[in-house]
Amino acid sequence: MTNTGHITLVTGGARSGKSALAERLVARHAMPRVYIATAEARDGEMSERIQKHQISRGEGWKTLEEPRDLAGVLRHTDGQGVRLVDCLTLWLSNCLGSADFDALVMTLRQQSCPVVLVTNELGQGIVPDNALARRFRDDHGLMNQAVAGVAHEVWIAVSGQPLRLKPSREAIDDGL
Repeated sequence: MTNTGHITLVTGGARSGKSALAERLVARHAMPRVYIATAEARDGEMSERIQKHQISRGEGWKTLEEPRDLAGVLRHTDGQGVRLVDCLTLWLSNCLGSADFDALVMTLRQQSCPVVLVTNELGQGIVPDNALARRFRDDHGLMNQAVAGVAHEVWIAVSGQPLRLKPSREAIDDGL
């Protein structure tokens, strides 16, 4: 598969299998692989998580670490192969309220090479007990909706099982 500019969003809960699913979706493309990491190793536990991700990916990936300028790194790497962004949730957290969803969406629309983006599904839990956490959850939901809106495909991973949400067999608006 070599869909030019094909945008895929993969969502799911913690340890749902979303990164593994995203890697499998990247493998459909017969082109070089670029891993765009948004995580920062701020402690030993996070360093260990990053290392496990690197080992599970294996060889054959060019890795770029970019915790904040996601639109910029996507523009810079367009034409270098299929890109895997892991993950939008950490990017949003790294930006501390200054994430520019419009710039990200505009950049995704302009891509000539495929992009697979990983995000978390946060809105299915309890309502957070503080304003900052509620704002983050709300901003995260709006970000996911914006990216899903421009994505050609949207997948969710649940208990390690993939489920394609978009394109669906039947669009919700077809019968209205």
